[in-house]
Amino acid sequence: KEFLMQVPADSPAIVITQHIPAAFSEPFSKRMDGICAMKVFHAEDRQQIIPGHVYIAPGDKHLMVERSGARYYCRLNDGPPVNRHKPSVDVLFRSVVQHVGKNAIGVLLTGMGDDGAKGLKELHDIGAPTIAQDEQSSVVWGMPGEAVKLGAAEHVLPLNRVHTKVLSLVRSPSASE
Repeated sequence: KEFLMQVPADSPAIVITQHIPAAFSEPFSKRMDGICAMKVFHAEDRQQIIPGHVYIAPGDKHLMVERSGARYYCRLNDGPPVNRHKPSVDVLFRSVVQHVGKNAIGVLLTGMGDDGAKGLKELHDIGAPTIAQDEQSSVVWGMPGEAVKLGAAEHVLPLNRVHTKVLSLVRSPSASE
């Protein structure tokens, strides 16, 4: 919520996997849509990903990004949990590595466990800018902390500075240096 509320309506698309149950993911998406400048959706299979929109994974499906020509699409997968999670951040990040590549920006915010750390490292290793939330501003520094340990996070920032860094990277990709 804190991140999304700071992002302007004309931003590139944002795709989110959050560890919340299916019963909460759709109401969460609707609530975010009501308070954010960007249009927020509970992601649907084969839904086109377009600028100015946010796509939040359903709480019982993995969300992946696929590309067809110059267009990107949400793909939902009902496979088994990964890292004990469904949806899994690693599943999302690995699909972004495969279909978006270094044109993506990977962000890993507060959370328990290590889901997302390896996927963020894969994004980092292909040259995509990567950001992890710092320990001081995290409720639980498990996921971002594991990413930092792996060397996956190019930038480690407090939550209130993550949106500024993302927007600067969007405007000037060389800002990751």
